[in-house]
Amino acid sequence: MPEWLNIIVRSIVSLLYLFLLTRWVGKRQISQLSFFEYVVGITVGSIAGVIATDIDGPLIYGLIALTIYGLFPVLTGWLALKSKTLRNIFYGNSTVLIKNGKIMEDNLKKARMTAEDLIAQLRLKNAFKAADVEFAAMEPNGSVSVLLKSKNQPLTPKHFGLAVAPVTEPQTVIIDGEIMDEPLATIGLNRQWLKAELEKIGVALENVFLGQVDENGQLYVDLYDDKIQVPTPQTLQLTCATLKKCQADLELYALGTQNQEGKQLYTEAAEQLRRVIEQVTPLLTR
Repeated sequence: MPEWLNIIVRSIVSLLYLFLLTRWVGKRQISQLSFFEYVVGITVGSIAGVIATDIDGPLIYGLIALTIYGLFPVLTGWLALKSKTLRNIFYGNSTVLIKNGKIMEDNLKKARMTAEDLIAQLRLKNAFKAADVEFAAMEPNGSVSVLLKSKNQPLTPKHFGLAVAPVTEPQTVIIDGEIMDEPLATIGLNRQWLKAELEKIGVALENVFLGQVDENGQLYVDLYDDKIQVPTPQTLQLTCATLKKCQADLELYALGTQNQEGKQLYTEAAEQLRRVIEQVTPLLTR
């Protein structure tokens, strides 16, 4: 076999084997790699390069070496699950950088971080002043977790005692002008419904770059032609306004009738509808 063809074959074999090995070991982002996984990744890449170019060495030897290095993260991960001591050795511990609003200078030195490094990491967490931070720690993967002081944390509905409805994942039903049948079926809809919704807003299917349906069944579309203004769905707002109008009508009927029995009936119905509106308003106005 010619050398150039041998190199091509060995490269393809090493690449495919490396791909299968990586899929088997598992998926992690670069920032989530432990020290051992980082070292193994570099070494495995070097071995794969040697396998492809060292035409004198047996191919099987290189594949064996790849397998051993690939199994190492799996073994350390399994041992870490069994023992906290080994988990600390393999993956390390978190290092507290700020505690009770005070910067831990000794821990900064242990983490080999300067004040500038700390400030840069805080900025990435939208904390532009160290005085705003209650607690910060460097995680074993090198990222920095930040807890702002209570007075600097953003307000949420919980702070006001407001009840909000849970949010579910929107389903992407149109991509590049093509209807995605599986997401439609997931939310119990079909092509006929989708085409009817597109007709309501006056948009052709082939002009839709992306279409999504939220948990309320409202369709949002982004068009290829950015000059076309797509009306914002108003179904929930109209439903809320209609309910309030019905309540107001019932109250007017109660004021306008001279029949005491009818007045009481309208008043009770208006009160019941008012309670219903209070319950569904978080669902209709989010």
